[in-house]
Amino acid sequence: MEQKRSSFTGKLGFILAAAGSAVGLGNLWRFPYLAAQYGGGIFLLVYLILAVTFGFALMVAEIAIGRKTGLSAIGAFKALDKRFGFLGYIAAIVPIIILPYYSVIGGWVTKYLFTFVTGGGSAAAGDDFFGGFIGSVGEPLLWFAIFIGVTAVVVLLGVEKGIEKVSKIMMPVLVVLTVGIAVYSLTLPDAIDGLIYYVKPDFSKFSGTTVLAAMGQLFSSMSRAMGIMITYGSYMKKDVHIESSTRQIEFFDTGIAFFAGLMIIPAIFSFYHGDEAAIDANLTKGPGLMFVMLPKVFDKMLGGDVVGALFFILVLFAALTSSISLMETVVSIFMDKLKVGRKTACLIVLGVSLLIGVPSSLGNGVWSNVKIIGMDFLTFFDFITNNVIMPVVAFVTCILVGYVIKPKAIIEEVETNGKFTGKKLFTVVIKYIAPVCIVAILVFSVLEGLGVIKV
Repeated sequence: MEQKRSSFTGKLGFILAAAGSAVGLGNLWRFPYLAAQYGGGIFLLVYLILAVTFGFALMVAEIAIGRKTGLSAIGAFKALDKRFGFLGYIAAIVPIIILPYYSVIGGWVTKYLFTFVTGGGSAAAGDDFFGGFIGSVGEPLLWFAIFIGVTAVVVLLGVEKGIEKVSKIMMPVLVVLTVGIAVYSLTLPDAIDGLIYYVKPDFSKFSGTTVLAAMGQLFSSMSRAMGIMITYGSYMKKDVHIESSTRQIEFFDTGIAFFAGLMIIPAIFSFYHGDEAAIDANLTKGPGLMFVMLPKVFDKMLGGDVVGALFFILVLFAALTSSISLMETVVSIFMDKLKVGRKTACLIVLGVSLLIGVPSSLGNGVWSNVKIIGMDFLTFFDFITNNVIMPVVAFVTCILVGYVIKPKAIIEEVETNGKFTGKKLFTVVIKYIAPVCIVAILVFSVLEGLGVIKV
């Protein structure tokens, strides 16, 4: 007997869960770094324009596909057109690969939170702390297992009692902490100069790579092309308006990213007393910013252990809401394809993810000499999913929606309970603009990832 599909209780539950999926580690370390590198205010302006056009169209399409079919990615694409059934399998690969290595990083966050809560902020600020931690064997594996175990417990509780309930707690706390720490950062010495540095447009830094960098950040930030929004859309009730929900999710995602910049850039500006050369050198991409630079900043602050603990609570919540959506997507796929219950599917996904995550956890330690096209395991998994598979899935999705089932099929789903005011914009973007942009992202990100071009 086929099980009744789970659902969110209403619009608020859906928006907070979907926004939680979109708001993740990329908002908190990658967005500030890119904004600083690509001219501050001009990057913010480009990102905002892309969010309300390119990002909006892709998110509407995926949510509508999920609700229209009532299926996870594999079944959804096949239900729309049998010839595109393969796309669901490709999309399913993304969260299966991302969940383990993302949870490894989530384990790092959990370790740092524990360190700050127990009064070890000064130790975390040491030059060798991060390298020593990720280079060991037992500790990274332990914290990885704890983080993904917590994720599994939430997913095991189900859509309404687990994902929705946790999102309704975590997202408001996340917003309050983000705004609170941002306000505190702006009170630090020289912080206002950092604010100007962050928000004032530097038109001399505007170029095609600015647009591509903003597009790439937007693409990876809002949980697109990995089956998450299709899965969450399949849990969405028919009386919830897709267009307004999408706008609110984008507002959450972009707002948190913006306030993350307000937290981090003025604080680092204060730490280096406005020395832009030092700031540029230390606004490093990836783990270096969050796990090496920021603990040093917190260590020099009054009440740094408290601020650091609050910051890593914020980061942990952002990481968890994203990992929950990743695991739920994979669990949903297993439930749909294998016709098994949530508990069985969740335990299978947990076991597989633990195994796949081991190389990423040990890739900076005992397996550091093992490289794939010059990358450690974690970097390679990130590269192959974000730079290759996701753009391919998004491009083919645009072809499916734009030219096979036609935009009308999506528009009709959106308009089941209200007017779709952005349908003309949606049609133009999904048919003409998004495919070109996605190909540009694919080429740029692959060449950058392989070191062919440097920015």
